[in-house]
Order: sequence, then structure tokens, then C-alpha cells
Amino acid sequence: MDIFVYSDESGVFDPIHNEYFVFSGIICLSKDERDNCLRKYLGLERELRQRANYDIDKELKATTITIKEKRKLFSSMKKTYKFCAIIDQKRVNKNIICNKKTKQRFLDYAFKMGLKNALKNLISQNIISCDEVKNIHVFCDEHTTATNGRYELEDGLFQEFKIGTFNWSYNKFFEPLFKKMDSVNVQFLCSKKQPLIRASDILANRIYFHCTRNEFDKIREVENLFIKQLP
Repeated sequence: MDIFVYSDESGVFDPIHNEYFVFSGIICLSKDERDNCLRKYLGLERELRQRANYDIDKELKATTITIKEKRKLFSSMKKTYKFCAIIDQKRVNKNIICNKKTKQRFLDYAFKMGLKNALKNLISQNIISCDEVKNIHVFCDEHTTATNGRYELEDGLFQEFKIGTFNWSYNKFFEPLFKKMDSVNVQFLCSKKQPLIRASDILANRIYFHCTRNEFDKIREVENLFIKQLP
């Protein structure tokens, strides 16, 4: 089976200005599931666009639409599997923050842990089988990440899911989730061209909003959402 992951982020990874940083996204467990999700979301966007008389070129993201419209789009994802990684920036080692490379390495780690937590839960609930997963396709919102950054994330996910990782600090090996997996593919895409990245933007924005108001109970109430808090 192929797994399709769409992701976006909310907040700024800078503890001086933001207390929290959030990665979030949706997980589709087949091409059919992805296509159904895509059709449903595009249909709702079309409905909102017509109702509000938005320009055809207007991108419906969390920062450009009303609270009511955001709620409607968020509700449409109720049955979809979702994940998030919430970083409490006050607890992040200051040595990580002050260096561009260590910042990106930590963000990649947080993303991996958020996605891994969701996949482990789907395995434990017998929703997916370890032996059946062949390819994982990850689509992230396009930003200033360099080309080598994409490959580093791709390699990191492959290592985590296919090969396993060794933690030298704890002298412990973490077994891979999918030993029979063939590949992980990561792409950074413009959200204007990918509706499910826009859906992830709506999700990340909602989670970030609750974080800033210390409403973690409301995050835990979100149906089919797998939550990982870091560090």
C-alpha cells in the first residue's frame, strides 16, 4: 500500500516571539482515499468561494478567510486521519535555536516524530499493517528550504521508517516501522496548487490557536488526530 501525507506548519520557530511551533497534516492510506479527500475539500472550497464571492485566484488559507469559513473547512476533515507535532519552544535547548543547521535538524526531527507517532498508532489500532506499506509520499508546503534540505528530510524519514535508528545517548536501537517498505518521497509544493496542503494549513492554524490559549484539552478532543508534544 501507498501512504500519502500532506503537511503544513504554523508559528515561527523563534522562542523570543512565539511560544509554540506546530507541524500538522493529513494522512491518506490509499490513492482512492486521497482522491476522495481531494474532491471533498475542493468541493467545499468551491462552495465557500461562490458564497463569499471570492476571486477565482484567491487562495483559501487560514490567514485569508473568516473564522466561520475556517471552522467549516476544519470540520470537513473530521473523519480524516491527522497528525501534529507541537513544539514547546521554551523547553528547546538554546544551542539548537542559535544555529541555522541545528534548527533545521531539530525541525526535521520534530516532523519525523509527529508522523511516526501517528503511524505507530495506526499500526497498533490494526488500521495499517507493517508488511503492506510499500511507499510513503510526503508533500509539504513550499518555503525557503534548500534542495539539500528536502533530501535530508527524505533520507531521515527513510532511515526512521525502513532501517531504524540508534540513539547513542541512551545506547538504544529503535526498530523500523516498515521493514519491507521500498521508498519515501518528499516534495515541497506551492499550496496554491495543492488543496490538501491548504487543508493542512487550516488544521495547523487551529492547533496553533489552541496552543496559544493553553487549550490542549480541545486539541485532544479533535477526532482522528494523533498528537506528539516535543521536546
